[in-house]
Amino acid sequence: MEQSQIKEKTIFKKDERKRNTQKIMFALFTLCMLAVIIPTILIIGFIIVKGVGTVNWSFISEMPRMGMKEGGILPAIVGTLYLVVGTILFSFPLGVGAAIYLTEYAEQGKLTRLIRIAVLNLAGVPSIVYGLFGLGLFVFFLGFGSSIIAGALTLACLILPIIITTSEEAIKSVPDGYREASLAVGASKWETILHVVLPRAMPGILTGGILGIGRAAGETAPILLTVAAFFIPRMPNSLFDQVMALPYHLYIVSTQVPGMPESIKYGTALVLLGLVGVFFLIATLIRLKFKNSTS
Repeated sequence: MEQSQIKEKTIFKKDERKRNTQKIMFALFTLCMLAVIIPTILIIGFIIVKGVGTVNWSFISEMPRMGMKEGGILPAIVGTLYLVVGTILFSFPLGVGAAIYLTEYAEQGKLTRLIRIAVLNLAGVPSIVYGLFGLGLFVFFLGFGSSIIAGALTLACLILPIIITTSEEAIKSVPDGYREASLAVGASKWETILHVVLPRAMPGILTGGILGIGRAAGETAPILLTVAAFFIPRMPNSLFDQVMALPYHLYIVSTQVPGMPESIKYGTALVLLGLVGVFFLIATLIRLKFKNSTS
């Protein structure tokens, strides 16, 4: 009888330790979450409070005047839209195609592992290095000059590692049973990838696209060397024109223009946040659509 009671007490103590450990870990994870969320909310709230009074229709629809101290920021908004859309068009098909090849076609050996390590390393390269690469290859060597296409291609190179890595993981997450069932009914490998694997992997692939959009829209160093101009109060006429862009515009008005009103600085930052938020929302809605259609 005593042995059974001792055994029950031991089991109870072990369970209690497990519960206490679980509570401690839960509290630590909650603190980590709050340490990320609270500063983010404070930063966004501070920018909204400082810039909301400046953002109106004239601010987002007019050309800049008086060295950007008056007027609006329409050319910078349009230039950012061109760059982000161009970056997506260049990087998304190439990144997904590379992920498909590495996952579905490439022989899994030392060379493939080396390529994956190289892709992961490229994701950690500083953005200014990509800017110098774009300057040398697209601006000078290929003769694109300081232009939208040079900036978009440079940003595409910048986010390619993110898209390749996330797309590869999303494709790997599709169970092999789907592939085997498709091949069993007579579909070719490419038909299986196109109609079975990609639709189920698309939510994860679009997650990589969302992350890439966020990074591309906010980068300053690459566009500083390949496309961004200080003051161009007109719309671009072709892909080979220089443009203003919101990240570079924000850097200039915050650090290089004496006497710039604070309201314009924070208003520009708020517009940039809003623009990135719109891209995130569109990509998220597309992601949810694919997720619901395959569930």
